[in-house]
Amino acid sequence: MTQGPTERIVGYSVYTAEVEACVDAIADHVLHGNGMRWLACLNPHSYAEALKKPAFANALRAADWLIPDGVGIVLASRLRRGHVRTRITGGDIFFGLHDRLERAGAGRVFFLGSTEQTLASIRERMAKDYPHIKVVGTLSPPFKPDYSDAEINEMVAAVNSAKPDVLWVGMTAPKQETWIHRVGRGVDVKFAAAIGAVFDFYTGRIKRSSPAFQRLGLEWLPRLVQEPRRLWRRMFVSAPIFLRDVILGRGEMVDAQ
Repeated sequence: MTQGPTERIVGYSVYTAEVEACVDAIADHVLHGNGMRWLACLNPHSYAEALKKPAFANALRAADWLIPDGVGIVLASRLRRGHVRTRITGGDIFFGLHDRLERAGAGRVFFLGSTEQTLASIRERMAKDYPHIKVVGTLSPPFKPDYSDAEINEMVAAVNSAKPDVLWVGMTAPKQETWIHRVGRGVDVKFAAAIGAVFDFYTGRIKRSSPAFQRLGLEWLPRLVQEPRRLWRRMFVSAPIFLRDVILGRGEMVDAQ
C-alpha cells in the first residue's frame, strides 16, 4: 500500500505530494522505522509494458511509494483535475535520500545491478560525495531476462550478509520491480528502490538532460537523440497507448472491477 497521499491514475495509486515530503518520509523510515518498504516509478512506458506483463503490474501496485516519474503522468493528473503537480524521478529520490542520510551522519547502502565497472565508479564517487554513508556492498548480477530461484537466493543472501539500510536496484524495468516484489520481506533492508538508469546518470555514463529540458517536460528528447534504438518505442508506441487509456478512462474501469 502506497505511503502518503495518492490518486488513482490508469488503475494505479500514484503518490501526489512533493518530492521533499516523499524523501522525508523515506528518510524517517530508514533512520527510525521497522520493516522493509520500497519504491517504484510509474511512467507511460512502464504502464504500457505492465499491460502485457501481469507480474510487472502486480509489482507496481505493491510498491509502498509509486512515484510519478514521467511528464505524461503529471499531464494525466491535470486532465483528471488531480493533485500531481510535478514529476518525481528515481534520481530525485536517490540524491534526496543520500543528502538526508549524509546530514544525519548515518546510512549503509547496497547497489545491485549494472556492470562491475559502473559499480566501481559508484563506490568511488559515493566516497567523495557522501563520506558519512557507507557502501557496504555491490553486486553485478548476470545479464539475462529472468533469474532462477537459486540465483535470486544468492542475491538476497549477498545483500543480507552486508546488512544495508538501503538497497538500490538498477536492473532496468520490469526486471528490477519484479525482483523486489518477488523477494519481498526476504531482503533485510529498511528501504529498496527500483531506479533503473540512475546508476548510469550518477557515474556520468549517460548524461541527463539539461535542467531547461527537465522543466519543460522534454527530458526524453535529448535522451532519444542519444539512444534512439532503445528509446524510440517509449516515445512513439508506449506514450500513445498511455494517452489513449487516460482519455478512455481505463483507470476508472479498472477500479470498478
